[in-house]
Amino acid sequence: MTINESHFLRELIRILVRNLGILEKGEATCCGVTVSQCHAIVEIGRAEQISLNDLAELLALDKSTMSRTINNLVDSGLAIRELHAEDRRFVSIKLTNEGIKVFENIESSMEYYYNSIFSSIPEDKREQVLESLQLIIDAAKNNKCC
Repeated sequence: MTINESHFLRELIRILVRNLGILEKGEATCCGVTVSQCHAIVEIGRAEQISLNDLAELLALDKSTMSRTINNLVDSGLAIRELHAEDRRFVSIKLTNEGIKVFENIESSMEYYYNSIFSSIPEDKREQVLESLQLIIDAAKNNKCC
């Protein structure tokens, strides 16, 4: 790959991120919480219950950052933190009923949004797009930056 090709890849991903609204620093419009809280809610909701350590690893965040995000969700009444009876270092996170409503709203909004995007891709190119995105994800996992 030449420098021009890698630069083009960078520019395409930058434009994709911008068009998907991923760079928004403020509130995620789909659910009224920050983008990082939105990611946490989705992962907790999908798992139904998850340890703080597993959530931090899944979202590729350090434990202190994940803990602050969870503290905000707990303070907002969207999640509850439970300490393990025998090992108080083990923290389990679950969504409250209100958190489950936010999770379901996020899931349905995102399902609609990405279905709309996917439907706009020519049918004979859809598998190619998915395969290419998976290749990019795998390459990014294996080549952590900075």
